[in-house]
Amino acid sequence: MNRLANIYRLGIKELWSLARDPIMLALILYSFTVQVYSSATAMPETLHNAPIAITDEDDSPLSARIVSSFYPPSFAIPKAVSLSAVDAGMDAGDYTFALNIPPNFQRDVLAGRSPAIQLNVDATRMSQAFTGSIYVQQIVLGEVGEFVQRYRSVTVPPVDLALRIRFNPNLMRSWFGALTAIIDNVTMLSILLTGAALIREREHGTIEHLLVMPVTPAEIMLAKIWSMAMVVLAAVAAALVAVVQGALQVPIQGSLALFLAGVMLHLFATTSMGIFMATLTRSMPQFGLLLVLTLLPLQMLSGGVTPRESMPAMVQHLMLAAPTTHFVAAAQAILFRGAGLDAVWPQFLALSAIGSVLFVLALFRFRKTIGQMA
Repeated sequence: MNRLANIYRLGIKELWSLARDPIMLALILYSFTVQVYSSATAMPETLHNAPIAITDEDDSPLSARIVSSFYPPSFAIPKAVSLSAVDAGMDAGDYTFALNIPPNFQRDVLAGRSPAIQLNVDATRMSQAFTGSIYVQQIVLGEVGEFVQRYRSVTVPPVDLALRIRFNPNLMRSWFGALTAIIDNVTMLSILLTGAALIREREHGTIEHLLVMPVTPAEIMLAKIWSMAMVVLAAVAAALVAVVQGALQVPIQGSLALFLAGVMLHLFATTSMGIFMATLTRSMPQFGLLLVLTLLPLQMLSGGVTPRESMPAMVQHLMLAAPTTHFVAAAQAILFRGAGLDAVWPQFLALSAIGSVLFVLALFRFRKTIGQMA
């Protein structure tokens, strides 16, 4: 009971220290409000108002049909330009696509000569270039095909493919962006808060006060872990309710309680990692540099941005040792697909095992660091 009381009181001390740090509080508030909202809404859902210029050298009914087929909201109203102005407009970034319809295009199409039509794409606008070039090809080929057939109709395929999109029927990017931002911020802030708490003790000289108190290194570590974990857990719960479900109107399929249980297991691992990293550095700038080198692989290779199946086999096996890999898999299964404990218990078990290993390693390093200071 005395040890539990020590862990509780030391944790309260950490919370008071955090409350006196306005920069860290502002970072927590920003990460789970503005950043979550902007991650969901900053990028458009699909191709939206893409600027396009068309050089119509044919001036025929077919070319007029092609020009009229580009309209908002996917494309901006096409801008008619001369062939000599295409390169200058592309260099200036005035439009992403430039379509050149050559002379005698309609005549060659009707004669079966397969004329060429040129599409110039500004690939520096990567997302629009990739999606928009496919749209332009489909539109042009569709208009040419209907013109040749002399009527507009939908070709009946020999096989009826019934397409059903589950979990996100309208393919809305905001549903994915908001929840992914929360998952990433849990990892970042849990490592940052616990590491900063330990470094702050060292820089302010209060770690020496703890050394003369009747507390053990394990009690000091556990106090930092539970206090910082509770802060992140409360921020996650508030963001899910107020920002994701409230402001963004994103439906959550699974149980919030089950997701928060997974967050707690992940926080046990990442807060231990934060303390371990803090024992390797001497100042907050060094810790920040180490955090960047650690956080980027954890977020990019965990499966949250790119499916793990598309990564090299060596990376897939290596990232099984990272807690973010299992947390991302469990979080996506719960929040997106409504999975229950029967589906995510392997990830929960892996998080518990990885967290225990990281806690032991962090405790070993923490005891060694305190021993050198004593």
